Amino acid sequence: MTTCDERARCGGKCDDRPDFPFLMAFQPVVDTALGRIHAYEALVRGPNGESAASVLAQVTEENRYAFDQACRVKAIETASALGTDRRLNINFMPNAVYHPEACLRLTLAAAREHGFPLNRITFEFTEDERIIDREHLRGIIETYRRHGFLTALDDFGAGYAGLSLLADFQPDIVKIDRCIVADIDTDKPRQAIVAGLTKTAEMLDLTVVAEGVERREEVDILRGMGIRLFQGFLFARPTLGRLVPDSEIAW
Repeated sequence: MTTCDERARCGGKCDDRPDFPFLMAFQPVVDTALGRIHAYEALVRGPNGESAASVLAQVTEENRYAFDQACRVKAIETASALGTDRRLNINFMPNAVYHPEACLRLTLAAAREHGFPLNRITFEFTEDERIIDREHLRGIIETYRRHGFLTALDDFGAGYAGLSLLADFQPDIVKIDRCIVADIDTDKPRQAIVAGLTKTAEMLDLTVVAEGVERREEVDILRGMGIRLFQGFLFARPTLGRLVPDSEIAW
């Protein structure tokens, strides 16, 4: 039951629901050192498999909070129904979080209802979304960690002030965007950037994931630079209604 205090903190939006349907697809994050799927990222899709862009185009300032909440619940519900025993990565919108503790209410309730362990959930926030209030983001990350969640900086290198965000927050995981990964096997500047990032991650005790890998040559050089976790079409595409098993990964 939503309390008056929670409603005040969330601008009275705690019980809202987005007025458009959507589903969750899942894409594996693979551990090439162990030869197994490490996690599944929940990715929003339309009710008939339409793109994420078509769904996100319906998100407005008025329904942003409700959409963010509904995505968390849908991801946990769907992953639980599909029977995953791996980590679950859920994207969230920092600018949609009014109060970190209150805005976790539905997430915690969904995890309890479906028996999903909190320590198997990673919340990803994207560099593409301009962070309006950095102290607010710091409070979100600290609150999530107190509940046992991991946090990840998604799309690193593609958006706003990536190195500045790392300096200020140190999430548990950094996911390198496709714009840096693409053709890295033949691109010295990209190799230098990733080498610097992996050294920084080592010093800060962060895990690095390479996103958007599409070619074996990209994986080979990134593995040589110490990266073992990958996500991209080379290994598996997002799927609706099922989870890609280890046996179907293009190792």
